[in-house]
Order: sequence, then structure tokens, then C-alpha cells
Amino acid sequence: MGNDMKNGLGFSPAHKVRVDSFYIDKYEVTNGDYLKYCQETGSRLPEFWNSDVFRSGVDYLGYPVVGINYGDAQKYASWAGKRLPTEAEWEIAARGGLEGKDFPNGDEWTKKRAMQDSNGWINLIEPVGNYEPNGYGLCDMSGNVWEWVADRHSESYYEVSEYDNPKGPDRGSNRVIRGGSWHSGKMCKKVFYRKGLISNWSDFAVGFRCAKDLK
Repeated sequence: MGNDMKNGLGFSPAHKVRVDSFYIDKYEVTNGDYLKYCQETGSRLPEFWNSDVFRSGVDYLGYPVVGINYGDAQKYASWAGKRLPTEAEWEIAARGGLEGKDFPNGDEWTKKRAMQDSNGWINLIEPVGNYEPNGYGLCDMSGNVWEWVADRHSESYYEVSEYDNPKGPDRGSNRVIRGGSWHSGKMCKKVFYRKGLISNWSDFAVGFRCAKDLK
């Protein structure tokens, strides 16, 4: 995990971890998935529902859901019989079996291969699975929308991270988001890049995918 780049901004040092086997969703949770959850549970719709700019609402059912805070994502995952991935699980999954590469499909930063292009507001959110999956068959692990993971955020955590099944620091109000988005620059889309976001914040560029224990 991580990278030894100078001024690592919370993603250094690079370090080895071991995690138990797990399942992770091929796609980010879509508007259609989340709408079904809201209809069956009476939960509120996402923050930007029926926004064309953020590809949210009934006209965009195959697009990744945004406007979801950390608690919303947790509740959905529990309802679906799943959970949010740990940060370690997420990064292992994003790397797709490659070692030491910057992106899910290698060191080249190309939209065609992994939804990794960004020109600010020009490129909008796109349907899940529009681009080539990584080596594990997972789509949009870099770009499209940021993804909530289970861990609390600390910029110094990698200096003290556990080796076996790390789950982040015990304290902190921010949660980690991973993967970059349609509204992010190139650096944010690297598989090792990590960022903290206030857990109750609902953002137009943040969604999630689910994971599950292998049992």
C-alpha cells in the first residue's frame, strides 16, 4: 500500500499489508440500486437527486450514486447484506494484481482504459462499467466518483499501520475516500492516493461500492 513519493501527503511510506480474502462489487452503487433501497426502507433520496449536472435521479439509473454521506453508505451496505471495504481492501482491489503501478491498468493515464481522464467541469459522471476493467474485473476503480471506505482518516496512519487486516486509526471525524472522480486531477486518481472527508458530508463527486467477507 501507499507510495514513497516525496511529500507523500498521507500516502507514505509504502508498506506491505495482508488482508483476508473478500468479495468486492464490480461496479459502484448506482442511482437505480440506491433508489430501490430508498423505496424499500423509506430512506431519504440523495442530496442532488434529479440533478442533470450530477447525473442523479430516475433519468440516470445506471450512473453511480452521489450525494451520499458516510452514514448513508454504511446503511445501504448493511441493507444489501454487505459492508464498506476497508482502505486496504480497496487499494488491493484497485491495483488489479499489479505491483508498483500508478493506476488500475498500469502507469499510463488514459480515459479509455480506466475512466482516468479529467478536464474539470467538461467531463461529467458516466454510467458504471463504461471503460475497461482492471485485472480483477473491477470497473471505475479510478475516476468517475470518489468512493467512501470504512476507515477513519489520519495523514500519519501509514507510519503505524498494522500488517494484518489494517482498519485505520481508532479516532477521527473524517473518513477516507479513494479513487478520484470526474472532477479530480490526475494525481487524485492514482491507486495509492487517499483523502479525508467529513463523514456527514454529502458531495457531488463521492459515491461508494460495497464489499463482503468471504465465508
